[in-house]
Amino acid sequence: MRGALVSPDLVIRAASALIDGSVRPASVAITDGVVTAIGDLETPYAAAAEHRLADDEVLMPGMVDAHVHVNDPGRSEWEGFATATRAALAGGTTTIVDMPLNSLPPTTTVDALNVKKAAAQGNCYVDVAFWGGAVPGNIDDLRPLHEAGVCGFKCFLVDSGVPEFPPLSSAELRDYLARLAEFDALMIVHAEDAAALDAAPHQPGPRYADFLASRPDESEVTAIATVIDAVRATGARAHILHLSSAQALPQLRAAKAEGLPITVETCPHYLSFTAETIRDGSTAHKCCPPIRSSANQDELWAALADGTIDSVVSDHSPSTLDLKQLDSGDFAAAWGGVASVQVAFSAVWTAASARGHSLADVARWMCERPAQIAGLRSKGLVAVGHSADLTAFAPSRSWTVDAAALEHRNPLTAYQGMSLQGVVTGAWLRGMPVSARDAFGEPATPRGRFLTRGVD
Repeated sequence: MRGALVSPDLVIRAASALIDGSVRPASVAITDGVVTAIGDLETPYAAAAEHRLADDEVLMPGMVDAHVHVNDPGRSEWEGFATATRAALAGGTTTIVDMPLNSLPPTTTVDALNVKKAAAQGNCYVDVAFWGGAVPGNIDDLRPLHEAGVCGFKCFLVDSGVPEFPPLSSAELRDYLARLAEFDALMIVHAEDAAALDAAPHQPGPRYADFLASRPDESEVTAIATVIDAVRATGARAHILHLSSAQALPQLRAAKAEGLPITVETCPHYLSFTAETIRDGSTAHKCCPPIRSSANQDELWAALADGTIDSVVSDHSPSTLDLKQLDSGDFAAAWGGVASVQVAFSAVWTAASARGHSLADVARWMCERPAQIAGLRSKGLVAVGHSADLTAFAPSRSWTVDAAALEHRNPLTAYQGMSLQGVVTGAWLRGMPVSARDAFGEPATPRGRFLTRGVD
């Protein structure tokens, strides 16, 4: 047994528990919200309470979703902290990291961060950390935001879609990375190249093939090369957001082999859908960069397997239904974003298991590595000394996605009608049993806290 013999507050016993990258019988002892011991299934404890999982349930770490657009305050009709974090919890996520844009104001100053925290206060069903924003003119705000505890800084190299969050130029990217290198902060980058997009054909309308042609692979390849060059020049750390194009993988492999401090994420929609199967007019599938071909998807899975891609996060980016242009199906006019925070883990498990990947693989991509990249040291593992953020997951049970039954604010998702494997049957946040709704179907009491990079 690891950890001290203690009189814990709670012991969870599971015939299947994900410990140290493998599934085995275990008992997990929790005291004051922290895992204090891990023993065999029947290790005796003088515990105040015990819970035993069903035979088909696996005790796992709660998912850490490091890419969620809550949009609150300012665009709370798109999403809000209560609805986004209820959806996260229902899907097995116990920590989210909120993106700095689509809220008003964007999180580009400490004052704006405080405004966002005020909107979130008392409304979070899971723990919440925050990304800061890097936009032209706020280079002197980076260190104060870092000292306030943000996990890092997001920038765009192309139009973000909202005027209050403009992109950095290549020269500004290098300047901002040099500043972040002074205090070892992370830059996370929406890597598409504006010139490549401008040169692409643009045909409005409902044909998915036309939309795909407007966001070519070259836009990602060129932008990622720009990031790699800037990291090499400055020594700063960078993270590539929502990688869609497999054509960028060779240069990312080379950058990692060179020892450059670059990490990479992709998203469930790139691993679950392919361009060949998206119906014309199905703007629920619009995202930027776009969902690409089946062959491209195969290469993304291979890059997850070999470690070129580090993590999988939802990029939950919902909007009101009217902004998705459901009547016209016009991809050019529709808001780009896939609403997915509640379905992300099950969607990836469904696709991963079909390709022969293990539950440990999925937990590494969606729990452990996102926590490490965001600097949330006590999250993402079932391990002594870690926060007792846990889920009970039944990997062989199935369910069908009904957007109207999901917890996020607007009832639309690209996963509508899909049959997914894996059901979240319980969750604990710092050792407390938590749920999105109570026994009467009403919203439960929010238990989430704000997190600070490197501390929680």
